[in-house]
Amino acid sequence: MRIGEKPEIARLPLFGDMDEGMCERVLSGSFLQVFPPQLTLFETGQRADFLHVLVDGLAELYVTASGRDTTMRIVEPVTSFILAAVVTDLPYLMSARTLVPSRVLLVPAALMREVIRKDTALMQATMHELALGYRDFVRALTDLKLRQSAERLANHLLDYSAQRGGANAFELGGEKRMVASLLGMTPENLSRAFGTLRSHGIEISGARVQITDRAALAAFARPDLVPPDR
Repeated sequence: MRIGEKPEIARLPLFGDMDEGMCERVLSGSFLQVFPPQLTLFETGQRADFLHVLVDGLAELYVTASGRDTTMRIVEPVTSFILAAVVTDLPYLMSARTLVPSRVLLVPAALMREVIRKDTALMQATMHELALGYRDFVRALTDLKLRQSAERLANHLLDYSAQRGGANAFELGGEKRMVASLLGMTPENLSRAFGTLRSHGIEISGARVQITDRAALAAFARPDLVPPDR
């Protein structure tokens, strides 16, 4: 990693409160690389050699089985993935690929585990990341079990808006087929769901979404009682 890049990386949420010497140890042993779109970063079943931190760009976590694949998560900066495999020293349960040109920090897994044991701030940040990941999983499972497809899409759009400061207009990250897969839908079902939402406060043009009636959309989506964590 170039010297000029270290201050930027040291400010990332996972490393922000670390001891200065320990942070320098992590950064000195890590690599910041730019990857082209549609590059596979790792595959299901591989041992976790690195913790990946998406600094810029967009990535997809997905699972493939019996000739089919499904999107598990669309990763936006600044986010680490997949921390659980690194901490447990177990194989990845998902594959990852870039969707656009992306800048990714690669932290050797063995180094990460070593420093976690020594640095209390990093240990606490790691526990926080893992806990948020578990809560995200519970929310996603609840979404699949309790909402119909159009309701899931409505809830997803409200969450997406909240992550962008409550913006009423935004572009969806990833292709529509990927959004459909993320929500457990077919592309055809996604199109029908967008059609349904036109009468509940949504306008769609390509990848651009406009919330025209947030109250109507929320009434249809029935958001979780507990707001999103991040």
